[in-house]
Amino acid sequence: MKFLEKFGFEKKDIEELKENSTKALLKEIEAHKKLVIKNLEYLQLLGVTNLSEIFINYHDMFLMDNSNFEEIFKQYEPESLVEKLAKDVRIMEYL
Repeated sequence: MKFLEKFGFEKKDIEELKENSTKALLKEIEAHKKLVIKNLEYLQLLGVTNLSEIFINYHDMFLMDNSNFEEIFKQYEPESLVEKLAKDVRIMEYL
């Protein structure tokens, strides 16, 4: 899970994720690390600044196929989406 630090995750955030996730999910994230990185990079390119908060709350989304993941976000105006995500990550539930 150390790869998350490259995206601005603090060690305490990673530890919180480990404590609050099942071992199966953590293994899945590690097994599909390249996919998770690709999806994190996509959000980073959009300008999302609160990646760790989004990932901690919606980490299962980052295991989606990259093309499907991107399609979810391409439906919205990037600047508006980034602004809304910065205000409240719970909108992820409605995407």
